Amino acid sequence: MSSMTLAEFADKVTEVMPFIMREFMKQVSDEFYKVKVTMPQMVIMEILEREKEAKMSDLARYLHVSTAAVTGVMDRLVRDSYAVRSEDPDDRRIVNIKLTQKGTTLIRNMNEKRKEITIKVFGKLSQADRESYLRILNNIKEGMGS
Repeated sequence: MSSMTLAEFADKVTEVMPFIMREFMKQVSDEFYKVKVTMPQMVIMEILEREKEAKMSDLARYLHVSTAAVTGVMDRLVRDSYAVRSEDPDDRRIVNIKLTQKGTTLIRNMNEKRKEITIKVFGKLSQADRESYLRILNNIKEGMGS
């Protein structure tokens, strides 16, 4: 492989990444569609599954959107019995959210599906390539300060 400049590398990555992400998201989105869950709903449910409970304002801050935007997503999650709202007994302005058992089950099933898709995609690569890819992703993550 010939050496390339960082700019040439950026061009190549920019060329291939949208295709990979689009194909991966298409397969994952097909699963979301089956259960009639949107990507924003899924993201919120994943946060709630990890944190067990969150304030509406914290969800909005995490997603970099307004509380009103989160409210719309939450209305649908509550309507579909994936989550419940509760007021803070000490301050009624604070609204806490947590998943119901139905929401927890959905998230776990979706995570299992995502894992299956990942195995299908990365199963075509050698173990050495998978290890290199994971090492590179972790380096990128560290470089981004996460």
